[in-house]
Amino acid sequence: MIKQTTIAKPAETSGLGLHTAAPVQLRLRPAPPDTGYIFVRTDLDNFEIPASVECIAHCSYATTLMRTGVMLSTVEHLLAALRGLGVDNAYIEVDNLELPIMDGSAEAFTEMIERAGVVEQPAARRALRVRERVSVEQGERRVSVEPYEGCEIDCTIDFTHPLIGVQHYRFDALDPESFAREISPARTFGFTEEIETLRRANLIRGGSLDNAIVLTPDGMLNTTPLRHSDEFVRHKILDIIGDLALLNMPLLGLVRAERSGHLLHAALMSKLLRDDSAWEIVDMPVAQLAHAR
Repeated sequence: MIKQTTIAKPAETSGLGLHTAAPVQLRLRPAPPDTGYIFVRTDLDNFEIPASVECIAHCSYATTLMRTGVMLSTVEHLLAALRGLGVDNAYIEVDNLELPIMDGSAEAFTEMIERAGVVEQPAARRALRVRERVSVEQGERRVSVEPYEGCEIDCTIDFTHPLIGVQHYRFDALDPESFAREISPARTFGFTEEIETLRRANLIRGGSLDNAIVLTPDGMLNTTPLRHSDEFVRHKILDIIGDLALLNMPLLGLVRAERSGHLLHAALMSKLLRDDSAWEIVDMPVAQLAHAR
């Protein structure tokens, strides 16, 4: 039996919100089996917001959750670190309406979780196993999930930019070591021509070259090099892992994403969950034991 996990001890960090530019304190605490991920707004009398598909409010430039009018934004990078490292249960205390962006990747969150340690719990780890293919499309953007023994993400992006172009990456999402090494460090990115529009919409007020790759028409503003030549598609996989964490348990299936984004990821999860015949909840197969720890 593969067992559920939580962090071994509390861990904390702080930073600025990407869109609000507000300082944020973040603290992870161990949680009992079958808790999943629960955000706790410590600035609002410890109001709890479950990390679940039902709480998705909107997904424009970040994934935002809401419960009875209380919101929390930019949750995807921390959720990716928790899911990517195989942590099943955690309380996530935050004292503002947005999680800190850190350096635009999940690396700081990954290192914080690794320092805290991950411990097994007595309950069996459950997984959502895909039984039938489900897909959503929006023009040239598409994402689907189909039956598969493990959990892999096959992602393609296509930008008419000299540093990006067409990039493709396939990743085993049940391998914590590979996640920490190959996906976690990949930073978010944006384009200089979008900056004014985003700022007029009261977004990216905390954005800087310290927390994003900023692309000019023919290069980038950052003086530090890319962490990988395909850092852009790796970051897209990071976002997909973070968004899929809102299913409340690991996914067993093959995800294919082409030019996708947070909105399509949310639409796919909603469509999948609405079709009772397309999925089932099972104990994590022992065949995944080597990866699941």
